[in-house]
Amino acid sequence: MNVQKPGYTSFTVPEMSARTTHVKNRTRQYLYHWPLFIIALVISGAVLFLYLKMFNPTYEVRASFFIQDEEKRSGEKSPLHEIDLISSARVLENELEILKSKQLIGRVIEDLNLDINYKVIDGLSSNDLYNAGPVKFTLIKPSGNYEKGKMRILIKDKNGFLLETVGGESREMTFNKHYVSSFGEWKLEPAMNLGQFIGDKIQIAIADPGKLAIQYQDKISAVLPSKLSTTVALSIKDEVAQRGIDVLNRLMFNYNLAGATAKNNETQSTLAFIDNRLASLSGELSDAEKGIATFKSSRGLTDISSNSKVSLENMQTNDAQLNEVNVKLSIIEGIESYVNSNVNTGKAPATLGISDPALNSLIEKLSYLQLQRERLLGMMPETNPEFEPINRQIASTKASLKEIVGSLKSTLISTRAKLQTFNSRFESSIKNIPVQEREFISIKRQQSIKESLYTYLLQKREEVSVSYASAVANDRIIDPPYAIAPKGILKYLAMLAALIFSIAVPVGFVFIRDFFSSKITDPQEIEDLSSIPVLGELPFEGSKNAITVSGLSTSLIGEQFRALRIKLFYLLKENQGARVILVTSGLPGDGKSFVSSNLAVTLALSSRKTVIVELDMRKPKMAASLEMSEDRPGVSEYLNGEAGLKDIVQQSKTEKSLHFIGSGRMVKNPSELLERPKLAELIGQLREFYDDVIIDSPPVHLVPDAMILSQLTDVTLYVVRQGITEKPELDFISKLANKKQLLNLQIVFNGVKGSKYGYGYAYDYSYYSPGKKESVFSDFWHRF
Repeated sequence: MNVQKPGYTSFTVPEMSARTTHVKNRTRQYLYHWPLFIIALVISGAVLFLYLKMFNPTYEVRASFFIQDEEKRSGEKSPLHEIDLISSARVLENELEILKSKQLIGRVIEDLNLDINYKVIDGLSSNDLYNAGPVKFTLIKPSGNYEKGKMRILIKDKNGFLLETVGGESREMTFNKHYVSSFGEWKLEPAMNLGQFIGDKIQIAIADPGKLAIQYQDKISAVLPSKLSTTVALSIKDEVAQRGIDVLNRLMFNYNLAGATAKNNETQSTLAFIDNRLASLSGELSDAEKGIATFKSSRGLTDISSNSKVSLENMQTNDAQLNEVNVKLSIIEGIESYVNSNVNTGKAPATLGISDPALNSLIEKLSYLQLQRERLLGMMPETNPEFEPINRQIASTKASLKEIVGSLKSTLISTRAKLQTFNSRFESSIKNIPVQEREFISIKRQQSIKESLYTYLLQKREEVSVSYASAVANDRIIDPPYAIAPKGILKYLAMLAALIFSIAVPVGFVFIRDFFSSKITDPQEIEDLSSIPVLGELPFEGSKNAITVSGLSTSLIGEQFRALRIKLFYLLKENQGARVILVTSGLPGDGKSFVSSNLAVTLALSSRKTVIVELDMRKPKMAASLEMSEDRPGVSEYLNGEAGLKDIVQQSKTEKSLHFIGSGRMVKNPSELLERPKLAELIGQLREFYDDVIIDSPPVHLVPDAMILSQLTDVTLYVVRQGITEKPELDFISKLANKKQLLNLQIVFNGVKGSKYGYGYAYDYSYYSPGKKESVFSDFWHRF
């Protein structure tokens, strides 16, 4: 039978780069899941709205002030430096530590009442009422339980308010009356502006002053602009600009006040030491002067020789130096005694005449710490845990003092020994002086020692008194605190974060889900995981009809079957006779019968005489889908010799060129039946009468029938379905091809949902069916 075969003209499709195609495919895939983006956008928008509703801008408050640092004065001394006996040569690092100390910041919190916070509640937002609250909260007897130190009140009128309880109920209360809660005894007093807040909800938060001080230690920044600078740059961030300004102002004020107080305390200690020494020296000096007068009158001595005068002057000079060393040793021993004691209260010891910067700095620090400790003693018992940090600091400071004092004491003892050696030499030089003059020199020397020491102490007392009268801080403010207007960049960053969230989360969800999916979703995966070529790609068809191709069809699925027909022509163009095409798959549900029947119809539409042979003999169903008789004899009857070729062939009612051979009667051993020589005879006869023979075989994983049939065919089409077929199946297919169990194997990628999986076609086939646009709301739930 000679049939005119249609001719085909080859064409080329312009190719896009793999990278461009991949990006476009990914974009289509993500856009398919548009409900995820809508939900993420709604969630991020709601969170953004709540954030902006509750967002309060943060102000940065800055200030700077100058700290006198003796180590960075470059050797310059003021005219008053010589008489400033009690000013400690401060180390700037120690001053920064004092400035940010918990005790100093705690005093700021106490002065400004920062442990009590007032806010007016307006729906989801709240506004801080620093220095503008309608009420004044006073914690009369704190219990120390600050965990539940928060309360909400509703201003009822000028006489009372409603307190919200834990159960959501309200309790009516009166201003100026004492109440007891878990955090202690308290009262609420009305402020001058109470009338402006009648009907408003006010939140009052009571914070633990100690914990709040630690928080402010972290919030306050104190840095040096450069290593050589003694200017301290202070800054703090606060939602209320005025509060930040007040905090820095009070911090600098308290720092200067603490410095002046420590300086005065040290001055008082020095004055007390000098007064005690002057009192004892006054009587001794008077007795010495009387002794000189008595000696002269009793001996009739009016003057001494020049040699005696020189010796006396040398001894007096040496004695003056020895006196100064003894005074310093006395001071050092006093400091040593204080350091070795376990006393953490009282005034720090005096440092009269000791010019060591490190010693003076530590003495000043110790004085400041003791002042803070005494202040705490006035508020709480010594067993309170608040004393532990300051006690540790005092102990550490004393340990450092002990090392310095030991070194200074050794130096002074060595100096005293040298001066005493000089005295011994001077005493030897006066042995040749007449006895009367020698006795007079001895008496005169004792008087001179006491007189020089008395004069030295009087001079120092005057100097200390002048310093005490002018005891002011050496530090001065350069830039008073000022607030910098907050930038709106945080709002824009929040908006950007919301936008990124609404895009990144859905994209990440889809990407991770597909990454861990074991299903084949993209033809690129077939190329990567298998060496078998993809002959055709068939889009998903939502219709329940088994046959979707017709002569008048302009659908996308119809065009793709026509494309598959053309590719088969080029694949088998060397075949001079009929073409035998085997269609199989791995498991049921991949669509092999759908592909077989529609491919046969497509071939018949091109005027090629085509026959479908149903060899899925265990589960036949093609007769019903092709509207053929299920009662006619089929392949099983032919192979058993019960029917001839004419008895089993059926003519299609719709296409003249299409014929069908059913599987026939069910048998128990289909595989053994297919191994009979009559099967090859049947295929040979069909090759003589038809242009194309389509064989529909059972799934490969269930029975080996397809491997038997493949030996009689020209090409094997293995149907792989998107989202159904597992990725390991590709390795199985490759093994079948390598072992030649399936000959001339080609893959048909079926059920492609291009938009869902990101795989699209290079051309828009909606051109062929403009009236059949798919709604974006179709398969809504599947788009998740």
